Amino acid sequence: MKVTEHIKKANGKTQFSFEILPPLKGQHIQSIFDNIDPLMEFKPPFIDVTYHREEYTYKDAGNGLLKKQVVKKRPGTVGICAAIQNKYGVDAIPHILCGGFTKEDTENFLIDLDFLGINNVMALRGDAVKTETYFKPEKDGHTYASQLVAQIQELNKGNYLDEELQNSSKTNFCIGVAAYPEKHMEAPSLESDIHFLKEKIKKGAEYIVTQMFFDNDKYFKFVKKCRDAGIEVPIIPGLKPIATKKQLNLIPHRFHVDLPEDLILEIIKCKNNEHIRQVGVEWCIEQSKELQKSGIPILHYYSMGKSDNIKAIASQVF
Repeated sequence: MKVTEHIKKANGKTQFSFEILPPLKGQHIQSIFDNIDPLMEFKPPFIDVTYHREEYTYKDAGNGLLKKQVVKKRPGTVGICAAIQNKYGVDAIPHILCGGFTKEDTENFLIDLDFLGINNVMALRGDAVKTETYFKPEKDGHTYASQLVAQIQELNKGNYLDEELQNSSKTNFCIGVAAYPEKHMEAPSLESDIHFLKEKIKKGAEYIVTQMFFDNDKYFKFVKKCRDAGIEVPIIPGLKPIATKKQLNLIPHRFHVDLPEDLILEIIKCKNNEHIRQVGVEWCIEQSKELQKSGIPILHYYSMGKSDNIKAIASQVF
């Protein structure tokens, strides 16, 4: 079932969803199931599975030369999605990136998903690899998420890259895209960011999931700006509880979001990470309850491969 259909079927009731990371290369899929199992009591209509593109490392090849090696640390997004749908009977939503994909790679990825009965995708540009200052697309790949959305929508119309295909089937993907209540780090302004978000909707995206935020007021103001700009699709808030002191600096640096002063002060007072985890859970519970009261259709949690704190939140909200 499509995400938009899940929202309609809920008839205004706020639903619970979450996002997982593929396990590190060499780990068993049971590690994924172990983190999903405790959350199934909250009846998620779908589970997102991130995609992690390859990275490059350089190793000494002797004689002063370096050998470039491609490393993929978290493979298996498509297989994990298929396993989730088979084991739990819920929709799995793979993330698909511009980065690391040519247009042909993208089409083949989507064909595999279609064969498996996976009909929701999250279309993202993706970040630059560690060796790049700025994002660099593959040759004959997409530079922007709006272009990726457009290609997926073309497949939904039955238009493949090979124009000579006969009797080609239409796919039926529901396309989600990302948004940033505090603007994308590369955007010159929030208004310009919303302009390009609107472009993704025009190309065929049907719902939005936001980057994490810790101040609900920023989400509500962002939604209003989107509605004023003519964006009418569901805007699903993405939430993440802080769990360690390290994240106090890591989250603003990596994700370019602000932390409320009250939250910062509470974390600074904590004596250990167990206390910080509790503060993070309680803060996220209050965020969730306020959003729930406002009639948000789905609350989406970034689990980062751990379910204990997400379960603690969900048990108080759903």
